[in-house]
Amino acid sequence: MGVVCGAVTGLIPGIHVNTVGAFVFASSASLLTFISPEFLCVLLISMAISHALLEFIPSMFLGVPEEGTVLSVLPGHHLLLQGRGKEAIRLVALGGFGAVLVTILLLPLFVLILPPLYGFMKPYIWILLVAVVIYMFIRLSRGLKSLAWSVVIFLFSGIMGWVMLNSPISSSVSLLCMFSGLFGVSTLIYSLSQKSVVPTQNRFHEFKVDKNILRGIFAGGMAGSILGFLPGMGPAQGSMLAQEISGGGDSGENKDSFLVAMSGVNVSDALFSLIAIYLIGNPRSGIAVYVDKIIEALNYQHLLLFIFVSITAVSLSLFLCLKLGDIVSESIEKLDYNKLSWAVIIFMSFLVLIFTLIEHANILFILLVYITSITLGLLPHYLGLSKSNLMGVLIVPAIVVYTGLA
Repeated sequence: MGVVCGAVTGLIPGIHVNTVGAFVFASSASLLTFISPEFLCVLLISMAISHALLEFIPSMFLGVPEEGTVLSVLPGHHLLLQGRGKEAIRLVALGGFGAVLVTILLLPLFVLILPPLYGFMKPYIWILLVAVVIYMFIRLSRGLKSLAWSVVIFLFSGIMGWVMLNSPISSSVSLLCMFSGLFGVSTLIYSLSQKSVVPTQNRFHEFKVDKNILRGIFAGGMAGSILGFLPGMGPAQGSMLAQEISGGGDSGENKDSFLVAMSGVNVSDALFSLIAIYLIGNPRSGIAVYVDKIIEALNYQHLLLFIFVSITAVSLSLFLCLKLGDIVSESIEKLDYNKLSWAVIIFMSFLVLIFTLIEHANILFILLVYITSITLGLLPHYLGLSKSNLMGVLIVPAIVVYTGLA
């Protein structure tokens, strides 16, 4: 049931797994009268794992990103326009599945190291974040002009993120508005301006697991575990960490390895945020918070149950991802790409409008932020920069909070 629910939430843009999790948790008082707490937690964990893997399908094929998939849009889009849609799906499926296994295999090491490390690292998180950002600028810039523009884009997206996340508007609407503009609509508008067409997708894909793919799996598992443990670390920081370990990037040559790593970060983070409850007593995601509340005294037996459930859920999700991804890959080439792109742009804009009305937010303010996000999102395309610089939208607010400036 959890895998099916996660597949539905993953395939429908705008529906976050935490929203459905909140509904299940709100109903838990009545549900627990006839089912066990463990049953409910298994449902939530399976849903989180499934969602983390399946959400890459609309992200790659339609350019509709969420927080954990934003940087996968460009490499996935690139492979699609090369006729390698089926290969992209297999990279994502393998990355998520492999990263869960890496996380579980490294768990004994995490049990020994992380609890004492957690208390020591907490005051210095902002230094780590600043160091990661500086390294990112140096690594992704090709010259002084490129470096200057990267810093400008990073800071402007960061200022926008800080303003939005500290406004009365709910974080769900803020993130939907900013991510849709920065990574989704801007990518589609650029594709339309380049008169892109979806070529016939290769039905007999060449898919080989080489050392770069294995490196991507390991990078995803490691980065997902790290961001699932450290305070202030989210998909933005985890994706950059995975990008470096995997040796790939959204503008680099090794897009395959990067796509594997991105999927791995998303899925292993979903698992490790639950493991963090047992290791450090701190749930690191919405679903983990609900699990922590439902099971009051989480013990070693519960941890083993979570691991078993995660392996089962990611195995079923792997099968679903391959089948549903192939169906989308075969269908998308039969559609008019320009019309499809416009339909997705209208749909994403409609989603932003609907959620704005539901949350009773200021429509004119959201519209201004949405247009600003699209404009900022277009700049890296025309300047030849990495869209990773736009992750300042989350990183700058995190740095400000952990330096104690606000």
